[in-house]
Amino acid sequence: MKSSLHRKYPHHEWNAVTDGDSGAFVHRLTGPQPELYAKIAPRALDNSAFDLAGEADRLDWLARHGIPVPRIVERGGDDTSVWIVTEAVPGVSAAEEWPEHQRPAVAEAMARIARTLHDLPVAECPFDRSLAVAMDEARHNVRAGLVDLEDLDEARRGWSGAQLLAELDRTRPETEDIVVCHGDLCPDNVVLDPETCEVTGVIDVGRLGLADRHADLALATRELEIEEDPWFGPEYARGFLTEYGGPGVDKDKLAFYRLLDEFF
Repeated sequence: MKSSLHRKYPHHEWNAVTDGDSGAFVHRLTGPQPELYAKIAPRALDNSAFDLAGEADRLDWLARHGIPVPRIVERGGDDTSVWIVTEAVPGVSAAEEWPEHQRPAVAEAMARIARTLHDLPVAECPFDRSLAVAMDEARHNVRAGLVDLEDLDEARRGWSGAQLLAELDRTRPETEDIVVCHGDLCPDNVVLDPETCEVTGVIDVGRLGLADRHADLALATRELEIEEDPWFGPEYARGFLTEYGGPGVDKDKLAFYRLLDEFF
């Protein structure tokens, strides 16, 4: 995707990083310091996962509350596109193939940033990702054809959107333990110092908002349980939960929020 944003950074080399099925593009801009990332989406894109103005608002809010996030260089748009440009966060993704002796520390660092986010003041958070909001969005995404039915978890392979929604309604929790959640707390979205394994930044915060703590715990432990290289295994998910501490984990809620993630 080309936009007038390219003309603003003529001395950077633009390298495509990812492009989502729904049409958002991420580029790494190398050249003059510092290294930058540009996320660009079509202005008419009907998918809240790529509400880049909302993501920029969330980055600003997190930075004001002391959470390490990418610094916004600019946010804007033109007739066809919207974008945010941020400085690169120093460090290494938690999703990289870490040496075995560092893997427990990586899982524990993810737990600590989850706890830090969850301890942020709920009353000061203006972003709502509670079930009333998220389930309406899930229904919208099914109607709009935004759910990737070819990339469902193995247990739900071959399900239709209607089947997913029926199961979502059937298993909806009766209560919510509301905290400030990242919303997509996967290793890809946590950056660590390669020596100390301390968190240097959290990224892709477009789903941040008030939600049940299990929304984060479900996705973090799901990824940590994967035994295939380069990831970890069930013992690291257990280490994550031990380091996280707090109230006990509701396994039914973990399953529900993993199901909910299929819609986004």
